[in-house]
Amino acid sequence: METIQPVILSGGSGTRLWPLSRERYPKQLMPLVGELSLLQGTALRLKGYSGEEEIAAPVVVSNDEYRFITAEQLRLVDRPPQALILEPVGRNTAPALTLAALYAVREGRDPILLATPADHLVRDEKAFCKAIVIGAGLAAAGTMVTFGIVPDRPETGYGYLKLGEALGDAGTRHLGRFVEKPDLVTASEYVSSGEYLWNSGIFMMRASVWLAAMARYAPAMLDSCGKAFQGLSTDGLFVRVNAEIFAACPADSIDYAVMEPLSVDPDAPPVAVVPLDAGWSDVGAWDALWSVTDKDSAGNYAKGDVLLENVNDSLVMAGSRLVACIGVKDLVVIETPDAVFVSTKAEAQNVKAIVARLKQAERPEAANHRKVFRPWGYYDSIDTGERFQVKRIVVNPLASLSLQMHHHRAEHWIVVRGTARVTRGEESFLVSENESTFIPLGTRHRLENPGKVPLEMVEVQSGSYLGEDDIVRFDDSYGRTAKT
Repeated sequence: METIQPVILSGGSGTRLWPLSRERYPKQLMPLVGELSLLQGTALRLKGYSGEEEIAAPVVVSNDEYRFITAEQLRLVDRPPQALILEPVGRNTAPALTLAALYAVREGRDPILLATPADHLVRDEKAFCKAIVIGAGLAAAGTMVTFGIVPDRPETGYGYLKLGEALGDAGTRHLGRFVEKPDLVTASEYVSSGEYLWNSGIFMMRASVWLAAMARYAPAMLDSCGKAFQGLSTDGLFVRVNAEIFAACPADSIDYAVMEPLSVDPDAPPVAVVPLDAGWSDVGAWDALWSVTDKDSAGNYAKGDVLLENVNDSLVMAGSRLVACIGVKDLVVIETPDAVFVSTKAEAQNVKAIVARLKQAERPEAANHRKVFRPWGYYDSIDTGERFQVKRIVVNPLASLSLQMHHHRAEHWIVVRGTARVTRGEESFLVSENESTFIPLGTRHRLENPGKVPLEMVEVQSGSYLGEDDIVRFDDSYGRTAKT
């Protein structure tokens, strides 16, 4: 039986959806529409697949920074990956897919790869699965397959696929060529002609076919990936490649590295385009998200504690407090605990300029939310002042923080729910609800949750320096360095 190996490409940062998407907690991890994150929706998309092929557990290529929350989100929807390949640095989608293909062909296997970005939205999963059935048949025979989105409007934010001659049934066509993002007049001509589809960035091919194409069109990239892969190490689900070698790998997308030169190579086999009409969006910006949401009678999409009065065609999301809007139109209003973003929908993509200014000023809002996820749970920085910081800490059942020490701060811990096991110096003891303890500066300590319910605490830090890099780890269950 043929096997389809889903490859979820989950390394993007999604800066055009700031302040909800941040560098260290990007959009694929966010529940933008509904209760599931985009990553979880991607992992569940083939749940109703009815083709003859076996669907393997996904291989996820991700950033090392959010490896734990990625694994946890997939566990929560009962789609644990067979491997989480961790890129030490981002090198775009072509090297990412190459690492996944090298992983897939080990032990002599050659599955059909289904490469999908983690941050796309598909509303009609049945239509998606039907298109995958068609693509799988073509890919099994050695054809490179891409999926073109049937456009419902002229769109200047997407690349296009120029269709070639018919290839079999179900509207499948040869790929004529890739076309860069057009201006509005050109996009309108493309859509009215019926000969162009949006470029989805979703691909199918045998792993060996992809590696052969890389050898032909991007040999230096394949060589770097191959050498980096030879130095891999595994830690449970996590697969790490040689960081130094991979850092020297050329960076390029699947489109530019392989698909474009393949489509114009007269000696190459044809590339197939399978039409996909499944309520797809790359959710690349706030106006794109608004366009695919279920809106009220006035054209508004509201999420969270939101009150609207005489508001039309707007996107309003509240994360931590009441947001009220009156008498506005075509706005994007996004509230998070540490930032509020307001823009017209037409200008919303320019939020990347704000992110660039935040990075230049080295402000934490560019990379982190106030709530920061860790492999053991999360912390939320409630308040900060001169020489003090207050955090709410939640530790998952049976999880523990590292054995650590701080040079510049002492900590007071108050348990508000559950029971904590505290190691402080040479002693170990339990702290129950409504009890507290104190960790002096320079003392080795560890916090554990021995119970079956989440441990919730309030931590008050005091000292001359309160940064997260003032942590010296002596023992850690998650393989982290002293500053992670």
